[in-house]
Amino acid sequence: MATMKMFIDIHDSANGTLPEGLTEAQFRGVYEQYAEACRAEGVTSLRAHAGLGEGRVFCVSLAPDAEAVRRAHERVGMTFDSITEVTDISSFNMLLGAQAA
Repeated sequence: MATMKMFIDIHDSANGTLPEGLTEAQFRGVYEQYAEACRAEGVTSLRAHAGLGEGRVFCVSLAPDAEAVRRAHERVGMTFDSITEVTDISSFNMLLGAQAA
């Protein structure tokens, strides 16, 4: 099994990568299609953070590489501003690190 890395991709209506006026119901439908495309490409869609009023969506995925995330988007005709590999740092895992010291 390939090593999975975490990625965030961004969609912004101001840049034309998210339809303007997208409703929550419409977004849920698009996200369901995207999650299916992810499975086909070996990507695990973890979650999406949607600020539909602001016209922005941030998707968080696990994938072997950014190319797999790009292919999943292409399967459903979704454009994006960027796909960025990220490291997850939270108060929880910082606390665990402090306890291990």
